[in-house]
Amino acid sequence: MLPRRPSVMSLGALMPSDLGAEALSVKTAEILTEVAGIVAVVGTLAERAEALLTQVRRVVRFDAGWIALLPSEQNSHVPLARSGYDEGVCGYLDSPSVLEDAEQVGLSRSRRPIRGRDLLFPLSEVPGWAEYLEPAGFRDGVSAGLFTPEGHYLGLLALHTRAVDQVSEAARDLLGVLATPIASAVDPLRSLATIAGMVHQATAGVVLAPSGAVLTLPGLPDHRLLEPGSGVLAAAAAQLAEGGPHSSFLAPLPGLKGAETHVRITVLAAPTDLELFAATVVLVSPAGDLHGLTRRELQVLGLLVTGASNERIAAALGITARTVAAHVDHVRAKLAASSRTAAAARALRLGLFVPSPLIGRPEAPIPHSAL
Repeated sequence: MLPRRPSVMSLGALMPSDLGAEALSVKTAEILTEVAGIVAVVGTLAERAEALLTQVRRVVRFDAGWIALLPSEQNSHVPLARSGYDEGVCGYLDSPSVLEDAEQVGLSRSRRPIRGRDLLFPLSEVPGWAEYLEPAGFRDGVSAGLFTPEGHYLGLLALHTRAVDQVSEAARDLLGVLATPIASAVDPLRSLATIAGMVHQATAGVVLAPSGAVLTLPGLPDHRLLEPGSGVLAAAAAQLAEGGPHSSFLAPLPGLKGAETHVRITVLAAPTDLELFAATVVLVSPAGDLHGLTRRELQVLGLLVTGASNERIAAALGITARTVAAHVDHVRAKLAASSRTAAAARALRLGLFVPSPLIGRPEAPIPHSAL
């Protein structure tokens, strides 16, 4: 979210000193407006980052710049936009050493941008600077940690110059103002939240990282069916692996005294530009129209869509093949399908089935004290 616009008096104090005095407040307002526009524009993370670096150049006339993110449970940053560095420096920027250096100088903890002269110790004591950046000809710079509104570290914005004393206090402070909307613009989970918002009536959701970690989806609460290790998450991963970028199915939701309802689970594959940061979005929403299908018929459909025979369905559900045949006939009638194959196809298209991994392994009932 774009921070509250500073007053005209404070705008002048935020601007780099090498700009004309009369242009100070106007240029700052322009930059904030441009950055806010980039945040709102739909595009890839790399496209946004490139556009943001262009705006940042109006604040600091850097010779090399970098915007990078740290994927969940990894120790190496992934560059979104980068220019002006030689091969050796790029190798350093892509290594775990950057995170170690960021922790040493406090960038992974502090929201305040840091210049070399702001450190309480010589810049030469930062390994990456001494070994890579200074030998590459850089003499000054400023870096800012990028954070979510909740304070979670996302990554870095780093700018370097070949001239000494190129970054004024005013430029540093303005970069601090811009860091919040820049972080919002390149936050992969916020991009996924925008996509998730297109799913009608979603009431809860999570993001699955490539590592399998369960991450919070901004704007939506989590759900007990989406806890790490749950059968629903396993079924979601399996359904997505079998189909395209979108899948939907039903999950049983046990309630008090064994009562059971269903909720709809929607699974969305992360767009290509977000695959390093997220694999899947899993959402919970009301079940919707079940076409009169019973709990058992939804289970039969869950096995029918796998191509199972009546005999295999009977063995899985602990009922007779004759009973399965009757259920299949009922399912065909309710779905207006001419055959079992057509019924399975329609169930897949409408998400009207309980996946076989969720049959016979319901989640724990809701304790009365939790209601």
